[in-house]
Amino acid sequence: MKRIFYCALCAMVVLTMCDAGATGAFSLLPDRGDAYLSFYLDNDLFAGTDENYTNGIRIAWISGPRDPKQFGTVQRGLRKLTGDSESLKVFQRISGFRDLTNIEYNYGTSITQLIFTPEDPDALKSPPGESPYAGWLGLGFSLHAKDAYALNSAELSIGTVGPNAHAKEVQDFIHDLKGVAQFKGWDSQIPNEPTLNLFFSQKRRLTFIESEWGKFSVDGFGEWGAGLGTFRTDLYLGALTRFGWNLPVDFSDPRLSPTAYSHQPFNTDRRESGPWSLYGLLGFRGSAVAYDVTLDGPVFHDFDTGATREPLIGGLYAGLGVRYRDLEITYVQTFPSRRFKEQSSGREFGSIAISYRF
Repeated sequence: MKRIFYCALCAMVVLTMCDAGATGAFSLLPDRGDAYLSFYLDNDLFAGTDENYTNGIRIAWISGPRDPKQFGTVQRGLRKLTGDSESLKVFQRISGFRDLTNIEYNYGTSITQLIFTPEDPDALKSPPGESPYAGWLGLGFSLHAKDAYALNSAELSIGTVGPNAHAKEVQDFIHDLKGVAQFKGWDSQIPNEPTLNLFFSQKRRLTFIESEWGKFSVDGFGEWGAGLGTFRTDLYLGALTRFGWNLPVDFSDPRLSPTAYSHQPFNTDRRESGPWSLYGLLGFRGSAVAYDVTLDGPVFHDFDTGATREPLIGGLYAGLGVRYRDLEITYVQTFPSRRFKEQSSGREFGSIAISYRF
């Protein structure tokens, strides 16, 4: 199974690097001008705990504008979900685009790791009512289509749950650096199993709140999305509002998710009026979850996690962001509901996003 996973992983990388046109091969190096490289970190230590959803890391790169002739095999497949003139009719109807032939495209690559542990670090197996030991590692390939009013993103993610996700090694390394005790129950974690997931997300510009008084302004977007696959199957709805001075044209939303990329989500001629930006942000997200491998266990293994997934979850978040020229740093605190029924309450955590525009 491990060999199958890594063979599939290598195949996806090769397919993504294949160029469909004559303009040159796809490069893993960032574009000059409008590409973004972002680092995301979720950790409950920002809330003074070390349990449940305890750590998440994501590195994401997204290109500058691309011509569809440059799309590789994966991007051509994902284009069917973007809502443009070449996509499936059902996605065209919900695209939010004003003109299906006047679309700008970007594509990206990401790697994400999520770590879950119980509250008791000495427990050799997750105690009843506490989060199971679980780690997930995924490699994502995405395509983003946008106009001045909407952004549609589709991402294909191939990954693994279990020891192959190396959650234990990462957590042990971090705990060694901090000089704190290691969790002892990783031998009871969810077993190895490859995962395959397709994600779709849509952001619509909230123009009715967009305003500007001198250098102080307000903007935001509404969002919804869905996931389908053996990592996570869900449907979500949410919104984000930013308010501050000289708002960046990009949205460095620090929430780590399978479709998180820091970039300019809507076509606009606006540019920052100076090298500095300072702003606050507020938002919410609610999800209907049909399957979560970290709580329901793997599809092809008989494994009892001891947790009963909550079908409806949600959370509020608030934070601050600062930009200096092409570097942007954002921090938010998230206040989620319970992930599973046995959990006594939701466990808040903090998130940092660092984004650099090339």
